[in-house]
Amino acid sequence: MGKNRVVQRKSKKKKDGPIIKFSMGMLIFLFLLSFTACFVLYMLAANINTNFFADEFGTSDIITGDSSDTTEAVTETMAEVETVPAPDGLTNPVPQSEAKSADYLADCCLITDSTLIQMADFGSFNKDNIFGSNDLTTANCGMTKVDSNFGNATVYDIIKNKKPNVVYIMLGNDLGTSKTEDMIASYTTLVNNLHGSLPTLEIYVMQIPPVIYDSDVKTNEKVNDFNNRLLAMCNTIGVHCIDTNTALKNESGALKEDYWSYDTLALSKEAYTTICEYILTHTA
Repeated sequence: MGKNRVVQRKSKKKKDGPIIKFSMGMLIFLFLLSFTACFVLYMLAANINTNFFADEFGTSDIITGDSSDTTEAVTETMAEVETVPAPDGLTNPVPQSEAKSADYLADCCLITDSTLIQMADFGSFNKDNIFGSNDLTTANCGMTKVDSNFGNATVYDIIKNKKPNVVYIMLGNDLGTSKTEDMIASYTTLVNNLHGSLPTLEIYVMQIPPVIYDSDVKTNEKVNDFNNRLLAMCNTIGVHCIDTNTALKNESGALKEDYWSYDTLALSKEAYTTICEYILTHTA
Protein backbone atom coordinates (compact mmCIF):
# COMPACT_ATOMS: atom_id res chain seq x y z
CA MET A 1 0.00 0.00 0.00
CA GLY A 2 1.14 3.44 -0.72
CA LYS A 3 1.65 5.84 2.10
CA ASN A 4 -1.09 8.28 2.74
CA ARG A 5 0.12 11.86 2.21
CA VAL A 6 -1.05 14.24 4.80
CA VAL A 7 -1.33 17.75 3.47
CA GLN A 8 -1.33 20.46 6.08
CA ARG A 9 -2.75 23.85 5.04
CA LYS A 10 -1.91 26.97 6.91
CA SER A 11 -5.04 28.93 7.70
CA LYS A 12 -4.94 32.70 7.09
CA LYS A 13 -6.14 34.79 10.01
CA LYS A 14 -8.56 37.50 8.94
CA LYS A 15 -7.30 40.92 9.80
CA ASP A 16 -10.19 43.06 11.05
CA GLY A 17 -8.12 46.03 12.41
CA PRO A 18 -7.74 49.40 10.64
CA ILE A 19 -5.15 49.83 7.99
CA ILE A 20 -3.81 52.98 9.73
CA LYS A 21 -3.59 52.83 13.45
CA PHE A 22 -5.13 55.76 15.40
CA SER A 23 -2.55 57.97 17.09
CA MET A 24 -3.50 60.78 19.51
CA GLY A 25 -0.05 62.30 19.21
CA MET A 26 -0.39 62.52 15.43
CA LEU A 27 -3.81 64.19 15.77
CA ILE A 28 -2.44 66.85 18.13
CA PHE A 29 0.52 67.46 15.82
CA LEU A 30 -1.78 68.00 12.80
CA PHE A 31 -4.01 70.37 14.80
CA LEU A 32 -1.04 72.49 15.91
CA LEU A 33 0.36 72.54 12.41
CA SER A 34 -2.98 73.73 10.96
CA PHE A 35 -3.43 76.38 13.67
CA THR A 36 0.08 77.74 13.11
CA ALA A 37 -0.46 77.96 9.36
CA CYS A 38 -3.79 79.80 9.77
CA PHE A 39 -2.29 82.23 12.29
CA VAL A 40 0.65 83.04 10.00
CA LEU A 41 -1.72 83.70 7.08
CA TYR A 42 -3.99 85.85 9.30
CA MET A 43 -1.09 88.03 10.48
CA LEU A 44 0.25 88.39 6.96
CA ALA A 45 -3.16 89.65 5.81
CA ALA A 46 -3.34 92.09 8.73
CA ASN A 47 0.08 93.56 7.89
CA ILE A 48 -0.61 93.83 4.17
CA ASN A 49 -4.05 95.49 4.57
CA THR A 50 -3.95 98.54 6.90
CA ASN A 51 -7.76 98.52 7.17
CA PHE A 52 -7.87 94.81 7.93
CA PHE A 53 -9.33 95.09 11.43
CA ALA A 54 -11.91 97.67 10.35
CA ASP A 55 -13.01 95.38 7.51
CA GLU A 56 -12.95 92.30 9.73
CA PHE A 57 -14.92 93.68 12.68
CA GLY A 58 -17.01 96.37 10.99
CA THR A 59 -15.53 99.32 12.90
CA SER A 60 -12.82 101.92 12.42
CA ASP A 61 -12.71 102.99 16.07
CA ILE A 62 -9.65 100.94 16.97
CA ILE A 63 -7.03 103.39 18.26
CA THR A 64 -3.38 102.46 18.24
CA GLY A 65 -0.40 104.27 19.65
CA ASP A 66 0.29 105.89 23.01
CA SER A 67 -2.08 107.91 25.20
CA SER A 68 -1.06 111.20 23.60
CA ASP A 69 -2.27 109.91 20.23
CA THR A 70 -5.59 108.97 21.82
CA THR A 71 -5.99 112.42 23.36
CA GLU A 72 -5.26 114.10 20.05
CA ALA A 73 -7.82 111.86 18.31
CA VAL A 74 -10.50 112.80 20.85
CA THR A 75 -9.63 116.49 20.57
CA GLU A 76 -9.82 116.37 16.78
CA THR A 77 -13.21 114.64 16.96
CA MET A 78 -14.54 117.34 19.29
CA ALA A 79 -13.20 120.08 17.03
CA GLU A 80 -15.23 118.73 14.13
CA VAL A 81 -18.53 120.14 15.49
CA GLU A 82 -20.17 121.88 12.57
CA THR A 83 -20.55 125.64 12.92
CA VAL A 84 -24.12 126.45 12.00
CA PRO A 85 -25.02 130.16 11.64
CA ALA A 86 -28.22 131.37 13.23
CA PRO A 87 -31.04 132.19 10.81
CA ASP A 88 -31.97 135.80 10.12
CA GLY A 89 -33.61 137.50 13.08
CA LEU A 90 -31.98 135.17 15.64
CA THR A 91 -28.75 135.82 17.55
CA ASN A 92 -27.12 132.96 19.47
CA PRO A 93 -25.91 132.83 22.14
CA VAL A 94 -28.48 135.38 23.31
CA PRO A 95 -26.66 138.70 23.94
CA GLN A 96 -27.03 140.81 27.06
CA SER A 97 -30.27 142.76 27.22
CA GLU A 98 -32.09 145.13 29.53
CA ALA A 99 -32.84 143.32 32.78
CA LYS A 100 -36.33 142.00 33.34
CA SER A 101 -37.99 141.87 36.75
CA ALA A 102 -38.03 138.62 38.75
CA ASP A 103 -41.75 138.28 37.98
CA TYR A 104 -40.74 137.28 34.45
CA LEU A 105 -39.42 133.93 35.71
CA ALA A 106 -42.60 133.16 37.64
CA ASP A 107 -44.47 132.70 34.37
CA CYS A 108 -41.71 130.74 32.62
CA CYS A 109 -41.48 126.94 32.56
CA LEU A 110 -38.30 124.97 33.18
CA ILE A 111 -37.42 121.48 31.93
CA THR A 112 -34.43 120.07 33.76
CA ASP A 113 -32.62 116.98 34.94
CA SER A 114 -30.82 116.84 38.28
CA THR A 115 -28.71 119.88 37.32
CA LEU A 116 -31.34 122.50 38.23
CA ILE A 117 -33.78 120.30 40.11
CA GLN A 118 -33.57 122.62 43.16
CA MET A 119 -34.52 125.73 41.20
CA ALA A 120 -37.83 125.98 43.09
CA ASP A 121 -35.91 126.26 46.38
CA PHE A 122 -33.10 128.56 45.29
CA GLY A 123 -34.39 130.33 42.17
CA SER A 124 -37.32 132.49 41.10
CA PHE A 125 -39.16 129.89 39.03
CA ASN A 126 -42.59 128.80 40.23
CA LYS A 127 -42.35 125.21 41.54
CA ASP A 128 -45.49 124.27 39.58
CA ASN A 129 -43.68 125.30 36.38
CA ILE A 130 -40.59 123.13 36.92
CA PHE A 131 -40.74 119.75 35.20
CA GLY A 132 -38.00 117.20 35.72
CA SER A 133 -36.48 114.63 38.02
CA ASN A 134 -33.22 112.93 38.91
CA ASP A 135 -34.24 110.10 36.56
CA LEU A 136 -34.68 112.42 33.58
CA THR A 137 -31.62 112.51 31.31
CA THR A 138 -30.83 114.00 27.94
CA ALA A 139 -30.79 110.59 26.28
CA ASN A 140 -34.20 109.54 27.66
CA CYS A 141 -35.94 112.95 27.69
CA GLY A 142 -38.45 111.81 25.10
CA MET A 143 -39.57 108.74 27.05
CA THR A 144 -39.19 109.35 30.80
CA LYS A 145 -42.31 110.55 32.59
CA VAL A 146 -42.27 113.08 35.41
CA ASP A 147 -44.89 114.29 37.88
CA SER A 148 -46.83 117.47 37.18
CA ASN A 149 -50.25 119.09 37.53
CA PHE A 150 -51.08 117.35 34.28
CA GLY A 151 -50.32 113.96 35.79
CA ASN A 152 -47.35 111.67 35.17
CA ALA A 153 -46.27 112.37 31.60
CA THR A 154 -43.30 113.17 29.37
CA VAL A 155 -41.99 116.73 29.46
CA TYR A 156 -43.12 117.18 25.85
CA ASP A 157 -46.71 116.25 26.66
CA ILE A 158 -46.72 118.48 29.74
CA ILE A 159 -45.50 121.57 27.87
CA LYS A 160 -47.79 120.81 24.93
CA ASN A 161 -50.81 120.73 27.24
CA LYS A 162 -49.74 123.66 29.44
CA LYS A 163 -48.95 125.93 26.47
CA PRO A 164 -46.67 128.44 28.24
CA ASN A 165 -45.22 131.49 26.53
CA VAL A 166 -41.61 130.72 27.48
CA VAL A 167 -39.75 127.52 28.37
CA TYR A 168 -36.14 127.09 29.46
CA ILE A 169 -34.42 123.72 29.08
CA MET A 170 -31.34 122.52 30.95
CA LEU A 171 -30.39 118.92 30.12
CA GLY A 172 -26.97 117.28 30.05
CA ASN A 173 -26.19 115.76 33.42
CA ASP A 174 -25.67 112.34 31.77
CA LEU A 175 -22.72 113.65 29.75
CA GLY A 176 -19.96 111.07 30.04
CA THR A 177 -22.33 108.21 30.84
CA SER A 178 -24.57 108.45 27.76
CA LYS A 179 -23.33 108.60 24.18
CA THR A 180 -23.13 112.22 23.03
CA GLU A 181 -24.76 111.29 19.72
CA ASP A 182 -27.74 109.77 21.53
CA MET A 183 -28.03 112.81 23.78
CA ILE A 184 -28.05 115.29 20.91
CA ALA A 185 -30.50 113.15 18.93
CA SER A 186 -33.00 112.98 21.82
CA TYR A 187 -32.53 116.66 22.64
CA THR A 188 -33.09 117.64 19.00
CA THR A 189 -36.27 115.56 18.80
CA LEU A 190 -37.67 117.18 21.96
CA VAL A 191 -36.93 120.75 20.84
CA ASN A 192 -38.13 120.06 17.30
CA ASN A 193 -41.41 118.63 18.57
CA LEU A 194 -42.00 121.55 20.93
CA HIS A 195 -41.12 124.07 18.22
CA GLY A 196 -43.43 122.35 15.73
CA SER A 197 -46.39 121.87 18.09
CA LEU A 198 -46.20 125.35 19.69
CA PRO A 199 -44.83 127.73 17.03
CA THR A 200 -45.23 130.82 19.24
CA LEU A 201 -43.44 129.24 22.21
CA GLU A 202 -40.16 130.98 23.09
CA ILE A 203 -37.64 128.17 23.66
CA TYR A 204 -34.36 128.85 25.45
CA VAL A 205 -31.84 125.99 25.48
CA MET A 206 -29.43 126.56 28.37
CA GLN A 207 -25.81 125.49 27.99
CA ILE A 208 -24.71 123.18 30.80
CA PRO A 209 -22.40 124.44 33.59
CA PRO A 210 -18.67 123.67 33.71
CA VAL A 211 -17.40 121.07 36.17
CA ILE A 212 -15.30 122.15 39.13
CA TYR A 213 -12.73 119.39 38.48
CA ASP A 214 -12.15 117.15 35.48
CA SER A 215 -12.84 113.47 36.11
CA ASP A 216 -12.61 110.25 34.13
CA VAL A 217 -16.32 110.60 33.33
CA LYS A 218 -16.76 114.31 32.63
CA THR A 219 -14.29 117.02 31.69
CA ASN A 220 -14.69 120.66 30.75
CA GLU A 221 -13.47 119.75 27.28
CA LYS A 222 -16.46 117.43 26.92
CA VAL A 223 -18.75 120.09 28.41
CA ASN A 224 -17.56 122.68 25.89
CA ASP A 225 -17.99 120.24 23.03
CA PHE A 226 -21.53 119.41 24.12
CA ASN A 227 -22.41 123.10 24.48
CA ASN A 228 -21.10 123.78 20.97
CA ARG A 229 -23.37 121.03 19.70
CA LEU A 230 -26.31 122.59 21.53
CA LEU A 231 -25.54 125.93 19.88
CA ALA A 232 -25.47 124.29 16.45
CA MET A 233 -28.75 122.50 17.22
CA CYS A 234 -30.46 125.74 18.24
CA ASN A 235 -29.27 127.55 15.12
CA THR A 236 -30.47 124.70 12.94
CA ILE A 237 -33.94 124.53 14.50
CA GLY A 238 -34.26 128.28 15.02
CA VAL A 239 -34.57 128.60 18.81
CA HIS A 240 -32.66 130.57 21.44
CA CYS A 241 -29.44 129.35 23.07
CA ILE A 242 -28.34 130.98 26.32
CA ASP A 243 -24.72 130.76 27.48
CA THR A 244 -25.24 129.89 31.15
CA ASN A 245 -21.90 128.07 31.02
CA THR A 246 -19.72 131.18 30.76
CA ALA A 247 -21.65 132.86 33.57
CA LEU A 248 -20.40 130.18 35.99
CA LYS A 249 -16.77 129.88 34.86
CA ASN A 250 -13.62 130.99 36.63
CA GLU A 251 -10.48 132.26 34.87
CA SER A 252 -9.30 128.73 34.02
CA GLY A 253 -12.63 127.69 32.52
CA ALA A 254 -13.78 125.51 35.44
CA LEU A 255 -16.74 126.08 37.75
CA LYS A 256 -16.13 128.77 40.37
CA GLU A 257 -15.66 127.42 43.89
CA ASP A 258 -18.56 129.54 45.20
CA TYR A 259 -20.92 127.83 42.77
CA TRP A 260 -20.33 124.30 44.10
CA SER A 261 -21.61 122.69 47.28
CA TYR A 262 -19.35 119.98 48.69
CA ASP A 263 -22.15 118.98 51.05
CA THR A 264 -24.68 118.13 48.33
CA LEU A 265 -22.19 117.61 45.47
CA ALA A 266 -24.38 119.83 43.32
CA LEU A 267 -24.66 123.49 42.33
CA SER A 268 -24.81 125.88 45.29
CA LYS A 269 -27.46 128.46 46.09
CA GLU A 270 -25.10 131.12 44.72
CA ALA A 271 -24.99 129.30 41.38
CA TYR A 272 -28.79 129.25 41.17
CA THR A 273 -28.91 132.96 41.94
CA THR A 274 -26.34 133.71 39.24
CA ILE A 275 -28.22 131.63 36.67
CA CYS A 276 -31.49 133.46 37.40
CA GLU A 277 -29.77 136.84 37.14
CA TYR A 278 -28.14 135.82 33.87
CA ILE A 279 -31.49 134.74 32.43
CA LEU A 280 -33.09 138.05 33.38
CA THR A 281 -30.33 139.99 31.59
CA HIS A 282 -30.24 137.77 28.48
CA THR A 283 -33.64 137.64 26.84
CA ALA A 284 -34.54 138.03 23.20
